Parts: sequence; C-alpha cells; structure tokens
Amino acid sequence: MEYQPRIGKPRGFGRRHEKVRSKAKRQKRRLSRSGVSEEKHTPTYEEILDRTLRGLQNLGDQKFVLPPFGGHFDLWLMNLRNLLSEFESNPAVKVDDQFLKECSRILSDVQRDLEDRRLKEASGREVIRSLFEARRHLEIIEDEYATKTKEIESRKQREVQPLSDRVRELKEDLDGIARMKTSLFRGISKKTKAQKEAEATERLNSAERELTTTLRSFAIEEERLREEYEMRKQPVLEEIGTRQRETENLKAESENDSSAETRRLACEALINAVNALLERMSPCSKS
Repeated sequence: MEYQPRIGKPRGFGRRHEKVRSKAKRQKRRLSRSGVSEEKHTPTYEEILDRTLRGLQNLGDQKFVLPPFGGHFDLWLMNLRNLLSEFESNPAVKVDDQFLKECSRILSDVQRDLEDRRLKEASGREVIRSLFEARRHLEIIEDEYATKTKEIESRKQREVQPLSDRVRELKEDLDGIARMKTSLFRGISKKTKAQKEAEATERLNSAERELTTTLRSFAIEEERLREEYEMRKQPVLEEIGTRQRETENLKAESENDSSAETRRLACEALINAVNALLERMSPCSKS
C-alpha cells in the first residue's frame, strides 16, 4: 500500500484524545444542566473528533476470528466510510482538499488490498474444491478399474474352465489308450491303437491350442486395461500432489486474519490525517 503511517500510536493520539474527550464531557454536562436533549443536539467539534478518533482506533484494533475473513471486509469498509463521512459532514469541521485527498487515497489503498486478499482467499477455497474433485476423480477411476477387472476375471473363468476340463479329459483318454494291451484276442491291433493315439493326440493338441489362445487373449485384455488405468490415473495423481502443496501453503493464511495489520495501518494513517487537519485549522474554527 502507498501510505506509510508511523508504527505504534498515531502522532499525539493519547494526549490530544484525552483532551478532546475531557472537553466533550464538559460540553455534555453543560447541555444536561441547560435541559437540552443530548440526542437532539448537533455534535460539537470536540465530540465529533472524539467519536472519530475512538472509532478509528476501534476499527484498527478489530480482529476477525472466523473464516472466511473476506466476508467481513465489506462491513468493515462501510463502517470506516460512515465514520469519516459523519466527521466530514459535521458543520463544526472544516475539512480541506489535502485531508479529502489523503483520506481518499488511504481508503482506495486499503480497499484494493482487502479485495486482493478476498480474491486470494477465494482462490484458496477453489484450490480445496479442486483437490476434493481430483480425489473423487481418482476414486472413480479406481472403482471403474476394479469393476472391469472383476468382469474380465469372471469371463475368463467362464471361458477357460470348460477348456481346461476338456484338456484334462483328453489327456485322460490318451493315457487310457496308451495303457491298452494289443492282441488278436483283445480285438485291437497295434495299428488300431496307434491310430487311436494319433487321433486323441490331435484332439488334445487342438484343445490345448484353444486354451492357450484364450488365455493369451485375456492376458492382452488385462494388460490393455491396466495401461489405460495407469494413463488415466497419473495426471490425476499429479494434480492431487499440486493441489495438496498449494493447500499446505494456504493453510496458515486461511486460519488467521492476515488483513489485521493492513487495516490497523490504514486506521493509523487516517488518525494521523485527522490530527494533521486539526493542526491546520485555526483556533477560531473550533467552536
């Protein structure tokens, strides 16, 4: 911000403030003794000055406890503007161009600073929302992968099991043929046995080829599904990592009102502007 107020209490604030408050109290007692209603009379210069300085001090000391802190900024600025407007519009106060320009600059600076902080706070909430959405997206990807994996496994069992049973049966048939005794009395010759073995072997080889092809087909499908899953998951994991780092950086600011110092300095600058105006005003203008 452009203004550079003094650190600590504003110039002459304590001594001048007590003097003004004392005069204001004396004025109220005089009004009370004369029977004039305090609510109906126009505040004197001392009263409006006392009210303005105390109001600026209170606004400068105000702390916002609960986030979102940006939600308090508009009300705080409105109270600040109303306080200055009441001071400037009082007939006993003779403001000059220097005071008006200085107040306008201070108000413009603090409003711009608070707006920047509000946007940053809103950006922080957007980061948290994006992190939540990224995590939810990852859950969806993982759920879809798990579902499709189970579907493939279920089809694999339905298609492979009958083929495996068929291969086992053909192996048992081939073993049975191999154990056959050949003789004229048994009704089977060596030639017939050999032919049966060749036919059984061919059936077994065909069944094994079909089983191998089916298993390879499922392996390819599973690998393709895994690659697709990794391709979808990786950018989401990177986004989650980025959002988590951003969230950690914003965590401290989101838990504490970072605007407190800015608002305090703005009010101190305005108190100094009021005191400077008081010094420029001639004694006769202070009724």
